[in-house]
Amino acid sequence: MTILFLSFLLLKVNGYSQSVADCKSKVFQDSLVQVYSEKAWKFGYNHPQWQASWDSLLAICPDIAMAYREKAIPYLKNGDYAKAFQLEDKAVELDPESWIAYRAFLHCIFTKNYERALVDFERAEKLVPKAYIMDHTYSFYKGLSCLGLEEYDKAEQALLLDIAQQHEKSANNDTHFNSFLYLGIVYYEMKEYVKAEKVLKDCLRLYEQLPEANYYLALTFKKTGNAMATQYLEKAKEYLQLGYKINEDNEFYANYPKQISLSDINNK
Repeated sequence: MTILFLSFLLLKVNGYSQSVADCKSKVFQDSLVQVYSEKAWKFGYNHPQWQASWDSLLAICPDIAMAYREKAIPYLKNGDYAKAFQLEDKAVELDPESWIAYRAFLHCIFTKNYERALVDFERAEKLVPKAYIMDHTYSFYKGLSCLGLEEYDKAEQALLLDIAQQHEKSANNDTHFNSFLYLGIVYYEMKEYVKAEKVLKDCLRLYEQLPEANYYLALTFKKTGNAMATQYLEKAKEYLQLGYKINEDNEFYANYPKQISLSDINNK
């Protein structure tokens, strides 16, 4: 009924009259987003009509955060982070509870601005405690950010909290393999090689073809004089050439921290 009512109003002079728009109504905002999202996705985010569709929505109600977030997508995917973050910042300004964790994710993964990521995740945790963004806990990304800043003790604490939070959610104590991967890398950087070996093997039990886990286990074995280092380095190269990846959202657009390439392997 709401969509039908909105569609009727949209007939007015090929657009919408702000005088009859109830922009403070969440129901109305959601209906507006649905109508213009359908228009935008008919073309895709690389078509000029993508921006035109969202601009039409904002001409009706200029304070809908999601419209700014959607307008940011093509800039983000094409690497124009300056324009993307102008729009992401506006979305956070209008609706921090919904969008600040996503901006924190972007700072961590896309721009590698780990200090900003940590600030945003701290705020996100206060607004929506123990939530997830892009399939991971906030603590996961805080761990990656601290790893990037070489603050290994903090990275360890964050990743252990990430794993504990996953266990709270799962009756089977399921853990994402990349939580083990990054904790193993942290232990490697801390020169805690026994712990690194154990955790990286835990990762490989979940995903034996993960190139990064094989690679960092090989580096760990090199440090401890284990002859299996060469075997795991060869596995890392084989699996990477076969197309196995870290399997994270948006890795097509941005490398994740410590993600490896063939040159990394060949240089070892």
